[in-house]
Amino acid sequence: MTVRFAQYRIGFYVAVFLLSGTVLGLAAHFASIFLPHLHPDFTIFALLIPALTIFIFLLSLQFGQPRTEAVSLFILWALWLAMASWATDIISPTQCDSLTSQTIPTKNGEIREREYCYEMKVIQAFSWMLFVLFAFAFVILLALVNQAQRFGRPYIWREPIQELGWFYELPGYYNNHQQGMVQYPGVMYSQYGYQPQGYVQGQPTAYQIQPNGTVAQVPVVTTV
Repeated sequence: MTVRFAQYRIGFYVAVFLLSGTVLGLAAHFASIFLPHLHPDFTIFALLIPALTIFIFLLSLQFGQPRTEAVSLFILWALWLAMASWATDIISPTQCDSLTSQTIPTKNGEIREREYCYEMKVIQAFSWMLFVLFAFAFVILLALVNQAQRFGRPYIWREPIQELGWFYELPGYYNNHQQGMVQYPGVMYSQYGYQPQGYVQGQPTAYQIQPNGTVAQVPVVTTV
């Protein structure tokens, strides 16, 4: 597993879980005071999107591949864009501080409009944040897949996503033996049915990343 990519991916997932969980909690509060007759469209949509996001990410943690992750990131990016735009259309012109004694009806009475305004502002802000996070994650994923293919992994789209390397790192399992050199175990490529160009079975092989981003095969000197 490429350690840096795994760490950054987990950090991204934690941020998405926290933001989505907050939106889901606020939407659940709206559902408890408005549904089934008041503001049903936005409330139901606000419940579905964060719940779907958390569900997809839980699946991706176990069964993620670059091709499935790319599709899910793009779909969630579009859904959070719709969520953020809808929340902005509802609440953006309103200044919450100017609301003092105004109230809005609920299914069991009334709620202060200022409280409702603040909660909607949080949903709006977090939705835009998630939209931006998904956009960056999608672009970075495509860049890392393209890099892995240039480094000799043509089937990286359908391999486990943990095989991706971070920028200027070779994909797959690696051990740092010397500064600037990355050596692969010989059994790693046979797992996927192909070997790097110039590889000889049983011959110690190492690869060095050049300043221009290419990978050069270099001999490994062993001493007895």
